[in-house]
Amino acid sequence: MPNYTFKNGAIKDMPIGKIVCLARTYKKHAQEMQSEIPKDPIVFLKPATSVIFNKDSIIIPSESSYLHHEVEFGIVIGKKCSRMAKKFVLDYVSGYLVGLDITARDIQAEAKKNGWPWTISKGFDTFCPISEVISKDEITDPNNVDFSLKVNDEIKQKSNTKMLVFTIEKLTEFISHIMTLEKGDLILTGTPEGVGPIKEGDILKAELKGYCNLQVNVIKRGK
Repeated sequence: MPNYTFKNGAIKDMPIGKIVCLARTYKKHAQEMQSEIPKDPIVFLKPATSVIFNKDSIIIPSESSYLHHEVEFGIVIGKKCSRMAKKFVLDYVSGYLVGLDITARDIQAEAKKNGWPWTISKGFDTFCPISEVISKDEITDPNNVDFSLKVNDEIKQKSNTKMLVFTIEKLTEFISHIMTLEKGDLILTGTPEGVGPIKEGDILKAELKGYCNLQVNVIKRGK
């Protein structure tokens, strides 16, 4: 598996592990998707093979004709933890990043209609662009970080992690009580309002304000 890139080479040779994603963690996004705010976090997985990096390309698969962008704040786990108390979970974090959870919305809609899992709609190769990792020492309060996404230089999504329904600590604690988190695992904490379609030729620019940027473009398979 590929390795993370840490800003200033703070950590080297950390392979990307499983990608744990959260749904409906921002109230306004839940509303735009006509969904209820959950009592507990909703968890699903993306494969590590979906990861791409800065200046790479999102590939539109032949199986879908309707992709959506979802910008998210990411948590990179630095050491193994299981069933951790909320007050200790950040001790197991190496850093943070900005990422995109690309979704084949047409496939997801069909899955939701039939009560099927979302894996296909989330799991295609190139469906998880991520930035370099910012050391947790540089981001002293992960619950107050601005992040945004532009498509073709137009702001589409903009929020702050303080708008999360659940804190970063609560999300990490909750997941650690379901599955053991290991070094290199990535938690994508959910997307704010403003999700929308992307198409061939689009350029996406995501940012953790003051920390890092991510730029990818969109192409069709075979090009």
